[in-house]
Amino acid sequence: MDFSSLETWGYFAVAFFSFGGSLFIVAAAGVFSFMGNMDLTTALVIAMISNFMGDNFLFYLGKYQKKQIQPYFAKHKRKVALATLIMRKYGILAVFIQKFIYGVKTLVPISMALAKYDFKKFIFFNIFASIVFVSTIGLSAYYASESIIAFFGYVQKNPWIAPVILFTIVGIIWFTLENMTKKKR
Repeated sequence: MDFSSLETWGYFAVAFFSFGGSLFIVAAAGVFSFMGNMDLTTALVIAMISNFMGDNFLFYLGKYQKKQIQPYFAKHKRKVALATLIMRKYGILAVFIQKFIYGVKTLVPISMALAKYDFKKFIFFNIFASIVFVSTIGLSAYYASESIIAFFGYVQKNPWIAPVILFTIVGIIWFTLENMTKKKR
């Protein structure tokens, strides 16, 4: 195994960041696979397994390490409440939905555990949710790679666009989460 290649470190990056639920790394794996730097099937399988294990780990923390993790969520009570509402409103679909919502994807497995959801059921549905999530993001990026590469080429020629896009995305996420977690009067 050559530890100096993008391919090797790419698979490690896919495993590491997929454990945390990153959709960007899964999309990057799709693009790198299109470019011939990674094998698409291997990258997506690694991402699926790692994503599955990451959410199971979060569920485990919520179920069996409740007192140890509560201080970390003291500042995010509204987001935890939102995650709990998503779980109650959508039931098992929340396992699928949460994977696509940045900012809540960490909280839903923990909220489900705190709500005493059955761990075996969560594991069962999390398998399919991980497959759907990684397949959707990875294959979408793979098939849209030409457009993505062209876009990054344009941004490289016009570097002022990158911060504008970044701040816009962060602003939209922040604004959406703020409005979703505010008390309604």
